[in-house]
Amino acid sequence: MNFGDIIEALRDGDKRACRSGWNGKKMFIYVEKGKTIPFKVLRNPIKDWLNGDMVILPHFNMKSADNKIVVGWIASQTDTFADDWELL
Repeated sequence: MNFGDIIEALRDGDKRACRSGWNGKKMFIYVEKGKTIPFKVLRNPIKDWLNGDMVILPHFNMKSADNKIVVGWIASQTDTFADDWELL
């Protein structure tokens, strides 16, 4: 699959994908769905920076080979043009 196919497949936020060319075992990406955090449950200093609810937009995350989550993963040019993407 290509990266465009993967974006469409992951859009609903319930699937994972990886590249067969990645050398790390059990690495994958997924979509973290957006959400709104009500202003009343936010803590300072975040409250000082906002005038209302905090909105977190949808984004890609990655589970790394060393079992950590990379928040806000961004595809490299190589990842973007690769055809070795697969759904898990």
